[in-house]
Amino acid sequence: MEGMTVLTQKVMAHLQAIYHEGQTEQQIDQLTATLIETMRITEFAADVVPYQNHWSQQDVIMITYGDSIVCDDERPLVTLSKFIDSYFAGINGVHILPFFPYSSDDGFAVIDYSSVNEALGNWSDISSIASKRRLMSDLVINHCSSRSLWFQNFIEGKGVGHDYFYTAELDDDISKVVRPRTSPLLRETPTANGIKQVWCTFSHDQVDFDFNNPQVLIEFVKIIRHYLDVGVNIFRLDAVAFLWKKLASPSINLPQTHEVVRLLRTLIEHAQHDAMLITETNIPNSQNLTYFGNANEAHCIYNFSLPPLLINTLITGSCLYLKRWLMSMPPARDGTTYFNFIASHDGVGLRPAEGLLEQDELATLISTMEQFGGQISCRTTDDGQQKPYEMNIALFDALQGTTAGKDELGLQRFICAHAIMLGLEGIPGIYIHSLLGTRNDYLKLANTSHNRAINRHRWDYHQLVEQLAHPESLHHIVLKKMTELINIRTDQKAFHPNATQFTLHLGLKLFGFWRQSRDRNQSIFCISNISNQVQLFNVNELNLITDQTWFDLLNPLKIEDVNQDITLEPYQTVWITNHE
Repeated sequence: MEGMTVLTQKVMAHLQAIYHEGQTEQQIDQLTATLIETMRITEFAADVVPYQNHWSQQDVIMITYGDSIVCDDERPLVTLSKFIDSYFAGINGVHILPFFPYSSDDGFAVIDYSSVNEALGNWSDISSIASKRRLMSDLVINHCSSRSLWFQNFIEGKGVGHDYFYTAELDDDISKVVRPRTSPLLRETPTANGIKQVWCTFSHDQVDFDFNNPQVLIEFVKIIRHYLDVGVNIFRLDAVAFLWKKLASPSINLPQTHEVVRLLRTLIEHAQHDAMLITETNIPNSQNLTYFGNANEAHCIYNFSLPPLLINTLITGSCLYLKRWLMSMPPARDGTTYFNFIASHDGVGLRPAEGLLEQDELATLISTMEQFGGQISCRTTDDGQQKPYEMNIALFDALQGTTAGKDELGLQRFICAHAIMLGLEGIPGIYIHSLLGTRNDYLKLANTSHNRAINRHRWDYHQLVEQLAHPESLHHIVLKKMTELINIRTDQKAFHPNATQFTLHLGLKLFGFWRQSRDRNQSIFCISNISNQVQLFNVNELNLITDQTWFDLLNPLKIEDVNQDITLEPYQTVWITNHE
């Protein structure tokens, strides 16, 4: 019972910080009891050991839509599960992007949080996947679909949801609000109670919740409990930075938002000790880092600065900006880690590169991606200007050349990017289309007129299997090389997400870092030639311990002399280690 008392006090403190205006002490007490009861936390599940890492070097998460691969007369989630078992056996986690009924944004305008989209499958399909791998699910917590029952009840002014949405007045000060899109912030909506101006951070089909109303918080805690019951182990808090709104403020990263994340972590880790929260905050790097809190907010944060910086490195042949950023990144405390990715269902965000890439570098990066077939999406700044927000392009196409144009080294560059990402501190997340070497989908882009569609290809199962069966197929080659990298990575203790990491100084053409296992028995020196020219480096620059045997995990190379030179072909990576 002591544990329950501590938990009650923690939850109450969170709620007092969130609702310090508008809620009485009695209301806070009742809300505390409701949330704990909703999560079904008992005295037998109340003890949580702080600063525990619920992950290891074996954790690799594949990012996919439920229907990224489809087969006639079979539920896509069944097809996906079958395909993962056959081709991605070395991957122990899967992030299935929103699998709920939706009205737009490829799932991120949720109509019903309690159902699985019938076009994908059912809850038993979700649980089946979760029974074999860690399952990450989106908690689309900032907004829902304008076609949801809740919003229809808002329009009618009665029923569940009638008071769940944030509204403003036309003369309210919204000039400081940070926008990720170019659409107007407020949506004029006729309701039974008159015309309302509904807050829409992303689109007018995505209507924002009002967390000033504690009932909204209760609803989402119910949703979390349901997802835990069906096997969800990792919760991705989509667009959480915008959760709390306040007039005459930026309405992003507000203190109440951080406190909500802390509250959800407290509830989730007491309900299921190894469950995790990951915050999706596509914002400048310094702001993103704040979502670790004091190891009491997100277990993981997306390393949003990595994709633009790594792509910039490989197309320019200089690791200057990538190295500067890596040196500035604090090691994650126990109980937290980074979520590393270089491609996803979304585009390559440019806001996380603000303050890290100079304007001329950004301009060159954007123009190069356009040259390679990419699309550029914009947002509206405070002064009403249109500013590039993200680059929409398949990663394989993004790396098909350099700033000088396309070349024949695209595959090598693509594999180099993943060798770098897989070695870095944190948990790697790999988009299914990166595993398969999928190219830009211009047909889907044309059919939808939606920039992000260019990197959301839908494979026919039989056509894909046929491609993967041919040794000369690009898709076969990419999957084979990626699988080899992943299998080697997951066997190395030095690649634990929280293992020590130091940046190496090997000039601008060689990007390197040193990882050391938590027991200090294994070291791995990860060195990549990020240029299109052969590079040499001398082993003595690595300060290897001379009484140990050193060899490369990726190539048949053994270090015979600590003063020997090593030749790296364009975009070649070595993982030099002292321990298998």
